[in-house]
Amino acid sequence: MGGLFFYAKRYFLTDIQLTTYILMKKVALLICSVAMLFNACSQQATIDPLALSEITPPTPDPREGLASGLFDAGEASWNMELVSTKPSPESFVGLWNSDLAFKENYVIQGNFFGFTIWDVSNPTNPTVVKDVICPASQSDVSVYGDLLFVSGEGLEGRLDCGTQGNAEVVTDERLRGIRIFDISDIENPEYVANVQTCRGSHTHSVLKDPNDDDNVYVYVSGSAPVRPNEELSGCSGQYPDVNPNTSLFKLEVIKVPLDNPKEARIVSSPNIFEGLPAPPRRGLTENDEQFIQDMNDLGLFVVDVFEMQFALPDVFYDAFLGGYLAMNNIVGEPSSDQIEAFKQALPGMIGSVLGGRDPVLSEMGPNQCHDITLYPEIGLAAGACEGYGILLDITDPASPVRVDEIADINFSYWHNATFNNDGSKVMFGDEWGGGTGPKCRDTDPAEWGANALFTIKDNALSFDTYYKIPSVSTVYENCVSHNGSMIPVPGRDIMVQAWYQGGISVFDWTDSNSPTEIAFFDRGPISSEELLVGGSWSAYWYNGHIYSSEIARGLDVLQLSPNPFLTQNEIDAANTVKLKYKNAQGQPMYKWPASFALAKAYVDQLDRDPEMSQEMIQQLRDGIYTAEMSGNMDVLMDLAGTVNANASGAHADKMNKLASTLQDLAQG
Repeated sequence: MGGLFFYAKRYFLTDIQLTTYILMKKVALLICSVAMLFNACSQQATIDPLALSEITPPTPDPREGLASGLFDAGEASWNMELVSTKPSPESFVGLWNSDLAFKENYVIQGNFFGFTIWDVSNPTNPTVVKDVICPASQSDVSVYGDLLFVSGEGLEGRLDCGTQGNAEVVTDERLRGIRIFDISDIENPEYVANVQTCRGSHTHSVLKDPNDDDNVYVYVSGSAPVRPNEELSGCSGQYPDVNPNTSLFKLEVIKVPLDNPKEARIVSSPNIFEGLPAPPRRGLTENDEQFIQDMNDLGLFVVDVFEMQFALPDVFYDAFLGGYLAMNNIVGEPSSDQIEAFKQALPGMIGSVLGGRDPVLSEMGPNQCHDITLYPEIGLAAGACEGYGILLDITDPASPVRVDEIADINFSYWHNATFNNDGSKVMFGDEWGGGTGPKCRDTDPAEWGANALFTIKDNALSFDTYYKIPSVSTVYENCVSHNGSMIPVPGRDIMVQAWYQGGISVFDWTDSNSPTEIAFFDRGPISSEELLVGGSWSAYWYNGHIYSSEIARGLDVLQLSPNPFLTQNEIDAANTVKLKYKNAQGQPMYKWPASFALAKAYVDQLDRDPEMSQEMIQQLRDGIYTAEMSGNMDVLMDLAGTVNANASGAHADKMNKLASTLQDLAQG
C-alpha cells in the first residue's frame, strides 16, 4: 500500500485529504479483518491474467512504418515504456556505443573511443559522471568490486589511452588486450594495469569463482589477427600442425588478484576447440546476392565473411586503413595506388579477423569464441564460438573443459548466449550480417539471424526451436539478434533482448518450444535514404529497469508495463531482486526474498492454468490480502497448509513454491 500512499500524495491529495485518507485506511483494515469471516473483503487482480496462447499483439505492427530520424524518429511500444533517453556525451557523439556493465547505482557504457559512467540513481534522469577517452575498439566493459575491465582489440589502441594511434607495425606502445581501472572513486577512474594478449580482446567475461574470494578470472575472446612476436613475445599465427603453440585456437584465461590487480596475468590458454570440424555452411540467399550488387553499384565495399554480407562502415574502414598503412610503413596521406592496394588487401584483412577467408582456417572448426557467458552458480559457461555453440564446465576457473557442442546450418555466426535461471536451458543468438546488415526484412528466413533455444540435460544440448522478432524492418535498418538478459520474473523464463534497429523485444520462453513476444520498444530508422548503423546494441534488466545502449544515440532507460501476460504482481516480484553489480557475459542466479508480491505473482500464474478452480484462486487472493492488510500471519500458515494439500498435477511445482513463500512470510 506504500505505492498507493505515494501515488495519492503526489498526484491528487491535499494534506488534509491525505490525513482523512489515512484514517479511512486504518478503519478499512479493521473492518476488513473482521469482515473476512464473511468473505466480504477480498483482493481482486488488477488485470485478469491471460495465458500466452491468448496473446493478441497490436495489428498492424506499430513498429513498421515509423518515421526516420536520429533524435526525432518515430517510436512504438507495447507493454513497456521509455522512462528516459540521454544523448552520448559530447566526446562520443558520432562514435559507436557498445556494451554495458552495472555497479550499484551506476551504468558503465562502452564506446569505441572509451567509456561513459552514468549515475542512474534517478532512472528518469541519468547523469554523466565521467566520460573517459581511451580508444581501442570495441571497449566492452565489465566490473567486479572496485575494478573495471575494458576490452581493447584495434590496432590503434595505445597503452597511454592516446588518440594519435600507432604509426609503426611493431611498437611497444600498442594496447591489445584487457585494460584494468580502479573505480573505488568512480568519478575518477584510475588506469592501474593491463594484460596484453596476442589477438587482443574483442569481448571478455569476468568469472568470480564461488570458492575463491581473493581473485577473479577474465576469459578473453580475441578475434583479430595475431600480433607479431616482435611486439609480444610468444605470439604465433601459424597453423596448429606447424606450431602446436599457435595463438590460434586458444582461450586466454587471466587471473586477477583483487588486492593487487597490477599482478594480473595469463595463467592458461586452453584449446577448447580441439577436434571440432568445420561447421556446415548454407550459402547466399537471393537477397544477399542482390545486396552485394546494389552496394557495389554505389561504390561501397562489401564484406563477405561467414556468409555475412554488409557494407563496411566508415569506422571499420578507417580502422583497417590505419592498420594497413602502419603495417606497410606508409606515412602521411596515401596515394590513390596505395588506396587501391589497400582495397585489394581488405578482404584478407577482414577474413583474418573473423577466420573466414583463410583457405586453411575455413576448413577447420572455430578458432575463437565471440561471447562466453559464465554461470558460476551452476558451474557452466555457454560459448558462442563462430560456427558452434559450446557448453563448458568451469568448475575449475583456470581450466575450462568443453562438455558439448552443437552446429546449425541455419546459423551464420554464433554470437551470444543466455541461460535461463535454473540452468536447464540456454539460448544462442546468430549475428547474421555482423550487426550492420538489414536481416529482418520480410524476405529474410525466420530461422536466420534468430535465436536458437536448447534444453540442457546431463550437460548435453538438445535443440528446441528458434525465436526471431515478428516485426519487419526496412533495408535501411541493421537488424539481427544481439545482446540481452533474463528478467527475474519468478516461475517464468522471460528475456529482454536488443535487435539493433529492430528495437528491443521481451519474450517468454518458459516453454522453449513455443517462445512468445510479450512486449517491445522500437524507433524508426536513423535514415530513410541509406543504412546508417544504430539501434540497441544491448538491453539488460537491472534492479527494476531495462537499460539499453543505443549505438548512435546514447542511453535509454525503460520499464515494463503491467498487462494480462505480465501482471503488476509479477513485475513487483521481479523488482524485489536487487543486484550489486551485473556484467554482460556474467550471469547471476536470481533469488527472490519472501514477499507479498512474490506470493501474489504465483497466484496470478496459477490463475492462467485452466485446471485451477476459481474458488481456489479467490481463496488464495482473499487470504493473502487479509494477511497483508491486517498483519495476521497465522492466516498465511493456514493458507500454506491448504495450498500444500492441493499441490498436485501440472501445477504442483507452482503450488509448492507458493506454499513455501507463504510459510517464509508467516515466519518473518
